[in-house]
Amino acid sequence: MEDDTLMVDLEEFLLSCLERRTTAIGYALSRGLRERFPEMQILEGGAPAFNLEAYAEAGFCSLAERAGFHGRRAEFWLGPEGGTLSRPQEMLFDVAWQHHRLLVLIAHWPDITGTPYHYFIVGESAESVHELHVAVCAWNTREPEDYILVFDVNGWSKDEELLGAIHNATLETLILRPGMKEEIVQDLRSFFTSRDTYQEYGIPWKRGILFAGPPGNGKTHAVKGLINALGQRCIYVRVFGGSFNIRLVFDRARALAPCVLVLEDLDSLVTPETRSYFLNELDGFALNEGILTLATTNHPERLDPAILDRPSRFDRKYPFDLPGLPERRHYIEHWNASLKPALQLSESGCLAAAELTEDFSFAYLKELFLSSMMRWIAQSRRFPMDDVMREQAALLREQMRDVEELIADRVYPPGMAMGRHRGRGMPMGGHHPVQPPDVPM
Repeated sequence: MEDDTLMVDLEEFLLSCLERRTTAIGYALSRGLRERFPEMQILEGGAPAFNLEAYAEAGFCSLAERAGFHGRRAEFWLGPEGGTLSRPQEMLFDVAWQHHRLLVLIAHWPDITGTPYHYFIVGESAESVHELHVAVCAWNTREPEDYILVFDVNGWSKDEELLGAIHNATLETLILRPGMKEEIVQDLRSFFTSRDTYQEYGIPWKRGILFAGPPGNGKTHAVKGLINALGQRCIYVRVFGGSFNIRLVFDRARALAPCVLVLEDLDSLVTPETRSYFLNELDGFALNEGILTLATTNHPERLDPAILDRPSRFDRKYPFDLPGLPERRHYIEHWNASLKPALQLSESGCLAAAELTEDFSFAYLKELFLSSMMRWIAQSRRFPMDDVMREQAALLREQMRDVEELIADRVYPPGMAMGRHRGRGMPMGGHHPVQPPDVPM
């Protein structure tokens, strides 16, 4: 079959397979590929560790998208800290690896295990397709350099940007209520040094720690600073996907233990469909020995009580609430000291700013400084920073109020009783508050 004709045929064949019931797609693809490549060996797989593009980017093979084949990619938003991630959805690659030439077809559909990621490796010999598969998976699940292994929508990877952010994170600049930072650090460090004690008294050597509170109050900063300070191996989960991926993550954590398993934004990671599976992996028959699970959530009210309230799952919960007056003043003075003299607040200006910013998160305090500096420059540096910041604090508070009312109108239609609680919308009857928008720190 000529190459152009083969590409058109493969596109039409793939489309026809993906239109079938999900339970039949894999079989149809397998049979059709063997009909089209009768002299070749084909390996089928679905391991998220098979990140072929990452393997090629590291220089271990050459990779090219097959011309004439309509490939499809998807871009995933990983949040302000993670940026975007591009992954192939349906793609045909030409692969040059060692002395072998292979084809790799990637396709997505949800199978009975919950994994959407599937691939077919086509080569001249069983050894070549098997060895490529093992090499790619082994490289992507290798012992993590610098202690960090990242799991996202399509498997394992190494994130240089995240690694750099963790290396630059320090607990010295983390501002919490008095004694809380020291308590958290001691709690986590003592876990990794107390294995013998746990075993002596028959206590399972595993922990679950949950950081909960409104966005912008230091949870992410605390996680990164702790990973840097602890120096333990770490798995950082951005997206779980299906139940099959949850098992892969926990299996890898057990193999790496002792380690830290970071589950950021836990309320969005675990869905109603995967909740039971997650609970079984977190606290089922597997021992999870040596795993410290460190999770964060902006919305603890969205977590299932089976996750939030059972002590053996997350036995310590640390509240990252809106900062009080002493914490706001400490943060403002810290920021103020880093500015050039002309931009600095006076001592009384620092206190006034702290008093004017009740219900501001640390992220909003940062925004207050940045917007005040820009306003000061726009006004040709004619007014003292004390006055500029006072005006900006009032403006930010008004913007916060407008956003809260907009969110409240969407969540609670007109006519539903609303009260006020610490500057945030609170429906009458004790329901949970509507949080202000997240502004990255």
